[in-house]
Amino acid sequence: MENSIYEEKFSKISKSVAKRRVKKLKRFYIHFMFFVAGNVIVAAINYKTTPGNLWFYWLTLGWGMAILIHGFNIFSLKDWEAQKIKELMAQGN
Repeated sequence: MENSIYEEKFSKISKSVAKRRVKKLKRFYIHFMFFVAGNVIVAAINYKTTPGNLWFYWLTLGWGMAILIHGFNIFSLKDWEAQKIKELMAQGN
């Protein structure tokens, strides 16, 4: 009986963690799609208006760094979260 209570708690916790993770991944993929589309549009505007002066690189560089940081936070913290969940569940038993 006691084990089923812990299993139920673990199930609820893991579902909520999974839902949060999916939301974070979804936000990252949307961010990445806007990055690609936005840079294509800005590059086209740059080539159309001032082909001799390519300034869109600066936008791509800055936004690209933001994408890298966002991706690092999403994909590197995954293992840490899983390990922390296991630790907390072990303490509960």
